[in-house]
This record gives sequence, C-alpha cells and structure tokens, in this order.
Amino acid sequence: MKRVALTLAVVIGLAGASFASEQLAKQKGCMACHDLKAKKVGPAFADVAKKYAGRADAVDYLAGKIKKGGSGVWGSVPMPPQNVSDAEAKQLAQWVMSVK
Repeated sequence: MKRVALTLAVVIGLAGASFASEQLAKQKGCMACHDLKAKKVGPAFADVAKKYAGRADAVDYLAGKIKKGGSGVWGSVPMPPQNVSDAEAKQLAQWVMSVK
C-alpha cells in the first residue's frame, strides 16, 4: 500500500510540474507560434522533442535557443530571442523535451 501511495505521489508531482511548465509556455507567449503536436509558425513541441531526443545536451541547447533565438533549423522563419530568465528557459526546455 505504501508503494502505491508513493507511486501516486510521484505521478501527481510530475503532472503538476508539467502543468506549471505548460502554463509558463502560455504565459510567455510560446503558444502563439508553437503547438503541442501541430506545426504553426514554428515546429510542434512534440517534433522538437523527437528531433533532439538522442542529444545529451538537448535541454541546455534548447534553453539557449529559447533565450537567444535562432534561425534555419526549422525553416526560414526565425525565432526571436525570448524574454525569459535562465531558469525559465531551462524549465521550458525540459518541458518541451517531455512532450510526446
């Protein structure tokens, strides 16, 4: 019974963290150009997660792209630098990598 309760607590904790990160993405305007599973102006978050799934430094790489912006990786439309803290960029990058 304790094992079930612990497992449930972990699942609820992870779901809460994921929800908070998705809310941060909405608050910071990420959803204006990105969607979870469909391409908009920018790639779907699920496609980003899939592309970088095998990359050991994926979270740090994506956090840098979020902070500094970039172009040419997903087409001709550039992503401008985003107004986020280093911690927020890392949180968003971790969340993006969790999107399936």
